[in-house]
Amino acid sequence: MDLALFVLLVLIAGVAGGLIGSLTGLGGAVVVIPVLVIAFNVPFSIAVGTGFVTILATSSTTGAAYVLDHLSDLRIGMFLEIATVPGALLGATTTVFLVHANLSNALLIALGAVLLAIVPGTYARRHIEIPTGVVPDRRSQALTLSGEYHDAALDREVRYQAGQTSPALGVMFGAGWTSGMFGIGAGAFKVLALERFLGLPMKVATATSNFMIGVTAAAGAGIMLAAGYVNPVIAAPAALGTACGAYVGSRILPGLQNRTVRYVFIPVVAGLAIEVILRGLGLP
Repeated sequence: MDLALFVLLVLIAGVAGGLIGSLTGLGGAVVVIPVLVIAFNVPFSIAVGTGFVTILATSSTTGAAYVLDHLSDLRIGMFLEIATVPGALLGATTTVFLVHANLSNALLIALGAVLLAIVPGTYARRHIEIPTGVVPDRRSQALTLSGEYHDAALDREVRYQAGQTSPALGVMFGAGWTSGMFGIGAGAFKVLALERFLGLPMKVATATSNFMIGVTAAAGAGIMLAAGYVNPVIAAPAALGTACGAYVGSRILPGLQNRTVRYVFIPVVAGLAIEVILRGLGLP
């Protein structure tokens, strides 16, 4: 394939990834990595390295926008990062060893299984607009893990209080490990922890996840760069496209209903999971 055409197609894939990633909190890598592996036959390790770069682009672009909209909860995000960063360092190190052991296909299958595991719980909560009955634990109350934002879709102020922090921290450590291994930001797990265990509204969970994935990706990106898995010819157009798509998504999200965000989230995660599993099994 001609280099110029390749760069253009990667740029377009980045735009799509950034748009979907910013709306769902997954980060652009959840689209970019499968596209690179499946459509362009890019080695999995290089795709993961590119994924880290696109996550940083998504987070940097949407982070400021969502903070201005009061959707990103920085206090909750930074509190949970104490679990995700160590997980990301361990996950990235694990991937380097597994790639050297020629287990890339196993990683693809594992990535697909990880993504599929998230779908049932999200689908079961598809009709919930604003969480109710959230009971904060002692840690949440002591750290004042609460906030409010103006919901443009509902045209009212929405207040929230974080619920159970212990299971959320456990999921976040797993999210960090997954992010480090697969370069996808593991926003799916972050959104799960923020919405299901902490009881945050879906839009707040999505926006806070977009902020958090950048910090997590920065922890793993250095390891992948040192291992030689970041190719600038691929990473640069992917990051540029992701940043553009993420900006558009950050302008759309505040006006959407929380259930609409879930309806975007579920098919994207399920479709990509099936694709990477088939690729890992060596099927077309």
